[in-house]
Amino acid sequence: MTMASIPPVIAIDGPTASGKGSVADGVAAALGFYVLDSGALYRLTALDAERLGIDLDDEAELAACALALEPTFTASRIFMDARDVTDEIRAERIGNLASAIAPFPALRSALLDRQRAFQRAPGLVADGRDMGTIVFADAPLKIFLVADVAARAERRYRQLMERGMPADLDVIRRELHERDLRDASRKVAPLVAAPDAVTIDSSSLSLEEVIAKVLDLAKARGISAAAG
Repeated sequence: MTMASIPPVIAIDGPTASGKGSVADGVAAALGFYVLDSGALYRLTALDAERLGIDLDDEAELAACALALEPTFTASRIFMDARDVTDEIRAERIGNLASAIAPFPALRSALLDRQRAFQRAPGLVADGRDMGTIVFADAPLKIFLVADVAARAERRYRQLMERGMPADLDVIRRELHERDLRDASRKVAPLVAAPDAVTIDSSSLSLEEVIAKVLDLAKARGISAAAG
């Protein structure tokens, strides 16, 4: 495969609740690209490990669990064994479990090829924490999306309330701060901006404004919408 024929990837990394998923969805829709929500794979692993009673300190068993996952991704929903788990994996409890197991090298290795398999024509928008540094290190456009903790906590609070899930703003703010520290300090694939990433602070920007910025950057790099 020549460089010209390799489907382009837009990698969007950043901390929890910075808006990565919504931005990725909007950019992908505008360009006609596929979307990879890499965090969903870790959340699915955490959910299935909990269901199976796997010790969350057992790295080998967690990696095996990840390899055995057979999720189905539709336009807006995620299924496991024909069961819709979209809302279940978005619960704060599962998010915290996913963050706790994510540093395990064997687990990350187990999911690496699965993530890279999402790169197919006409292109991919991938969101996560190591998309631009590890998974798609050669991506022609890398975004590091940030926002202050207060703004992110408010967004997550609204999301949970809209889904009918219990939410406490103070607890969310504290947990986001703890997850930031854990994600940034882990030894394997820490949350850092790639050297060639463009940092966008979404604290005071609307979703539409962030999407527009990313699309402008994509255009400047010759990444265009899919034909047809």
